[in-house]
Parts: sequence; structure tokens; C-alpha cells
Amino acid sequence: MRIFQIQNANVSESDALADLNQQGLPEQGFVWIACARREFEVLQAQIQSTLQRLCGMQLVDLHISDLLNNQLPSHYDYTSQYDVLVFRRLAAGNTLTDLDNPGLPMTHVPVRGGPSILRRIDTSPVGFAVFDRVLLTVHPTDCTVRDAYAAKLLQSASAESHAAGARLPTSPADLMLRIVNQMVDGYLALRRELTHQLDHWQAELLNPKTRFNNWSSLMDARLALHHLDEICEEQRSSIQDWIEAVKTWPEAPTEAARRERELLQVRSRDVLEHIERVVHHVRRLEQSAETAVQMHFSAQSHRTNDIMRTLTALTAVFLPLNLIAGIFGMNFDFIPLLHAHSGFWWALGTMTLIAASLVLVFWRKRYLARSER
Repeated sequence: MRIFQIQNANVSESDALADLNQQGLPEQGFVWIACARREFEVLQAQIQSTLQRLCGMQLVDLHISDLLNNQLPSHYDYTSQYDVLVFRRLAAGNTLTDLDNPGLPMTHVPVRGGPSILRRIDTSPVGFAVFDRVLLTVHPTDCTVRDAYAAKLLQSASAESHAAGARLPTSPADLMLRIVNQMVDGYLALRRELTHQLDHWQAELLNPKTRFNNWSSLMDARLALHHLDEICEEQRSSIQDWIEAVKTWPEAPTEAARRERELLQVRSRDVLEHIERVVHHVRRLEQSAETAVQMHFSAQSHRTNDIMRTLTALTAVFLPLNLIAGIFGMNFDFIPLLHAHSGFWWALGTMTLIAASLVLVFWRKRYLARSER
């Protein structure tokens, strides 16, 4: 568990709920409590007690179930005191929880099937409970998104970052949107490698000299892309619900608060735009994979037609020769040229002339032409 107190230009970190209970909320700013899903399950009573002390209320049972559910789709819900957002991340990594040691990853992780790049995309949900001055986040075990943003948050609080104009989150909602935005951008960083992998398969599918036999991986990739499309749609729906909920908040009392509310809406729309970019990219990749498969079978059908056309033309060339050979092979005593000394050469010359004429005709009609690859 990692606990951050964010106030003005300072960020301090601790890992004990007892210290937070003693210190309480900072005079200005807010608190971020980040824990793993198994930690949240084990320390549920202590966390609820801390929320009661800091915010004057606890999470309801249904929201606790949502935060503990590792298969829950992205969605948004709210109460009069806090908001809950469950957002399935698109991040690199697939680490499961060690049930005997809360917060620690398993030593041996089962390997999933499919392409390596798609196996690296973890879609485990991350839960956010947004209070007025407290943000509670529930992450998968050993969450790289949490650790990466925590490092970025601590770096932003340094003197050098302040001199460079770095801006700390001003509210729990602002911090939540920044973490969500980082999760979405994590997928955007992987899209080049994913695109390269699918382009490689397309080149193999369309290469007539290559026998493509990696169908299982390609089918897994199509199923994984379809699954990502569904996840992105759920993400977009949840963020749209959040944006609509922000519009219903009471009007800010001061000009500074109104300014912060506008910035929060702008950041929300920016997150939604990033998700839509991911949706567009995933659908384009899914459509590209489907198109490549269709083009592969079309190319195979065209190649088969070329082979059958060539075989048919060759059969047509030898058909008159078989007819002549069959006629001169009849069991009659009197057949013209049968007993002549030059009969064989006349028959052979005629057969050669007919074959050459048919080959020339078929060549001019492109029945025997070489297909350009």
C-alpha cells in the first residue's frame, strides 16, 4: 500500500494507515490511498475505518464488491458523497496476486496463448473511489501504472519540476483522470509494435512463395482485438457517464473553483479523445487482419484458377494428339499411311504441327501466360 499526501507544491508518501489516521487530512490538498486488490480485501476494515475518519462515511457494500471484482467491465457509479469509476487498463504486464502474501505478485504466472505482443496487454480493472479530499484506488498486484504515476508525481513535486512549470493534481478527480489518461496512453505506446506484428502476418499471407501455417496465432489475434474493442467501448461509455455527471455538480462558489472545474472537464474530454483514438486504432487493426485473411484466400483462389487454366490448356493441346494416336491404333488392315514407309513421320509431323498451333493460340489468348506476382 502506498499513501500520498498532496498539498500545494508538496507530496509526501507513507505506507501505514495508522500514520494517516493520526495525522488526518492536510490543511490544504488531499490524500491518495493506493493499494492492491488483495490488500484491499484483507485490510478492508482498516480502510473503511480510515475513510470514516477522514471523509465521514464509508464505501457501500456494492461498491466494495465492484472494487474487488477482477472481471468487472469499465463502468461509472456515484453516491451523494463520492463517485466510483472502474476502468479496465490497457497496460503491459499480466501479474496475478499471491493470495498468501497480500500485495505481492505470484512467482509463477500462467502463460496465455496468442501472439506475444497481445499477451503483454493486461486488461485488469483499476477501481477509483473519488471523495472530496480523498482518492482511493484499487489496482492489480504489482501495478506498473500506479508505480509509474507515483514516481511521476514525486518527481513533479521536486524543485526542478516546479521551475520547469510542472503542475500537481489539484483534486482527487484531477488525479484520477491523470492516472486513467496514463493507462490509455500505455496502449498507445504499444500500438506500433502491434501494428508491426500484424503487418508481418499480412506480408506472409499475401506472399505466394510462403506457406502460411500460423493460423492459430492469427485467430487468437483477431479474438484478442475483438476483446480489446469491447473493452474500449466500455471505457468510453464509463468516461462519458463521468463527464455527464460532472456537468450536474453544484456550481463552484469562487472564480478559482470554476476555473478548476473547467480544467477538469477539459481533462475529461481529453481522456475521452484518447480512448476514441484507441478504439479507432483497434478497429482498424481488426479490420486489417480480417481483410488480410480475405485477400489471402482470394489470392489462393486466383492461384488455383491459374493452375486449373494451365492444366486445361495442356489437356486441350494433347487431346487432338490422343485422337490421332487412337485412330491409327485401330485394328483395321487398310488404313491410309499405315503401311507406308513415311507414314509415321507424316503422322508425327501432323501431331507436332497441331500441338504447336494450339500452344500458339492458347499463348495469344493468355491461357498459358505467366502470372505476374
